Amino acid sequence: MTTRIRVGLVGYGMAGRVFHAPLIRASPGLELAAIVTSRVEEVATLDPAIRCVASAEALLADMSIQAVVVATPSATHAAMAADAMRAGKHVVVDKPFALSLDEARSLAALARSSGRQLAAFHNRRFDSDFLSIRAAIGAGVIGRVTHFESHFDRFRPQVRDRWREDGSAGSGVWFDLGPHLVDQALVLFGRPLAVSADIVALRPGSASDDWAHVVLRYDGMRVVLHASLNAPDAGGGGSPRFAVHGDKGSLVKRRLDRQEAQLIAGMRTGDAGWGVDPDPVEVYDGDGGVTRLPAATGCQEQLYRQLADTWATGSNPPISLDEAVAVQEVIEAAWISAREDRVVALPLP
Repeated sequence: MTTRIRVGLVGYGMAGRVFHAPLIRASPGLELAAIVTSRVEEVATLDPAIRCVASAEALLADMSIQAVVVATPSATHAAMAADAMRAGKHVVVDKPFALSLDEARSLAALARSSGRQLAAFHNRRFDSDFLSIRAAIGAGVIGRVTHFESHFDRFRPQVRDRWREDGSAGSGVWFDLGPHLVDQALVLFGRPLAVSADIVALRPGSASDDWAHVVLRYDGMRVVLHASLNAPDAGGGGSPRFAVHGDKGSLVKRRLDRQEAQLIAGMRTGDAGWGVDPDPVEVYDGDGGVTRLPAATGCQEQLYRQLADTWATGSNPPISLDEAVAVQEVIEAAWISAREDRVVALPLP
């Protein structure tokens, strides 16, 4: 590519600062040209060439910006993405893609009618833990999968004063971590037949859900998705990241991908050790034997590199509109199940 695509980022909080800005800048085909934020000094430290913009409206009015990344609080995602597409921009929306299935379907319809590319930011498809488990399942290491369990746990026993935990629309662990868990499951196994869920607040004083246990029902298989804000990851005594059982054995991946921690620490793609995961996949056979497979290397930067190619050449996007809407369908089915205490069949109307 001789001309880089100019990208505008809306929001420079945790998601924008830790994930989007460095991963956009890691793509040779993209230029992070502007950020909607009041954190002018922080942006200047990142790169003084990046322009700080006072409002999303001003960014959308800039005809030189070709793509917009929405990294604002969850309740604003759908409206912001729609405004950006109407302004003629390609759009990336941080998770959750929307707050309802109707919103997600409307966004997909607008993308198709406007001719703009719209993508959900499912960066966790490029995590070392998921890539490792996906490769082992695909290679038939444990035969036919009958039970797949995926945990995304954090240890935050004290409620914090932030929008993700304040009980407002889009807050809570299921909207925060659920999209990652669901997207990975659907990549592996497709749409389930039905969903059952328990989503609750367990920490004292918690205004939003902080514990979610969701079961996806497939013919001959169950997929368990679990997220908690009161459990260390496996290295600290919690549940393994993945436990997968099949008719020839089991897979266990204990630790979470390291790229988030590396980005927070200031590491960038291309640095020595980027994405390297020292935690192997443990393979248990039916006779009690254990072998260890080296983990794949994480590569979240690939999402923006593939999007850059899509925007420049019209190639197939790394995450399709149908996939983004399918994730939202399961997210919503889980909410219905938890609220009404029943199994919810798919597809939803």
